[in-house]
Amino acid sequence: FFYFPETHGISFRIQISVKELLDTDVLLKLLFHLPVNYPSTLPDISVSSDQLTRTQCMDVKEKLLEQAKQHLSEPMVHDLILWVQQHLKDIIKQSTTVCNEKTTLSKETEDGIWMLLLHLDHMRAKAKYVKTVEKWASSLRLTGRLMFMGKIILILLQGDRSSIKEYLILQKTSKVDVDSSGKKCKEKMMRVLCETEVESQHKRFHTFEVKEYPAPEELQKEFETAGLTTLFSEFVPPLLK
Repeated sequence: FFYFPETHGISFRIQISVKELLDTDVLLKLLFHLPVNYPSTLPDISVSSDQLTRTQCMDVKEKLLEQAKQHLSEPMVHDLILWVQQHLKDIIKQSTTVCNEKTTLSKETEDGIWMLLLHLDHMRAKAKYVKTVEKWASSLRLTGRLMFMGKIILILLQGDRSSIKEYLILQKTSKVDVDSSGKKCKEKMMRVLCETEVESQHKRFHTFEVKEYPAPEELQKEFETAGLTTLFSEFVPPLLK
């Protein structure tokens, strides 16, 4: 597995293989992010698998977090991995039943749609970086904009909360850029300007696009069109100084 020591905690990925219903192997990828005050704070967990649907992965994650709550204040990752290996079959069975009864729309309403605004200091390997962000947004079904205006780089994302959290972990733990000597490096200069639930007055972005704006007015117009005037006036003017 990969190990990422960070100032804001530790993230690592673990891949486990679990025998599923028809005795086929399910390869489960678990990404744990342990905050600095873990284990008295719950870890962030992301679950993905090519053999499971998105809803099933979400259900596995929810069940893991329920288990984690029972182990609060004691190291729990090892126990959680053992637990998921033993219970994956049951979770998938339940998940399939529930999935047939519920529409995806009600699932989305339940979780609510969230929005994230990030500020990046620079991109040395711009083409590669942009491609990576587009790939993540697409695989996590996030919409929004990667915005360039002069030296300002902003990423505005909308999607379900778990995907937004997963995106943040990827952005912090993957080698997305290169340093001054051309070596691959992680994003150290990123700031989360805002992470909030999308309100009714906000318009939803239907796609994820990369855009360059010749002037602050054009950038402001993009925010205004999306019903995000307050977001713009609160966070962007300080960056223009």
